[in-house]
Amino acid sequence: MNYQIKASSLSNEDAVIHIKESNIDFGTTSKTADTLPNPAELFLGSFAACMLKNVDRFSTMMKFNYSKATLDVNATRLENPPRMDNIIYNLTIYSNDKKLNTDLLKKNIEKYGTIYNTIKLSCAISGTIKTLENV
Repeated sequence: MNYQIKASSLSNEDAVIHIKESNIDFGTTSKTADTLPNPAELFLGSFAACMLKNVDRFSTMMKFNYSKATLDVNATRLENPPRMDNIIYNLTIYSNDKKLNTDLLKKNIEKYGTIYNTIKLSCAISGTIKTLENV
């Protein structure tokens, strides 16, 4: 598989990533540092998207139902050279399904996640998966 995106920016303006029919604004200037995602946050967003996509994918393969999944991701930025390190995630799956095996789901996400596997080559990743019952 091959992937393609486009991005554009104007001098002293913020930028946009163009993916299929979506446009994702992101900050490249100091004036939007508090309102638009920066490149590091987009990077972590890609990691989160990979994990959530795999929750959906594996729900079908592992035959479990869930109503919602939420994910918190934290990382440390090192300075020299500038890079991400020590990504920690907490994935919560809202489900009453007894067939949901969180240990197997975690193993599958770690083994088959494209972005997950790309990132783990350059920094440590750790995390937890827990379930909460639907209300």
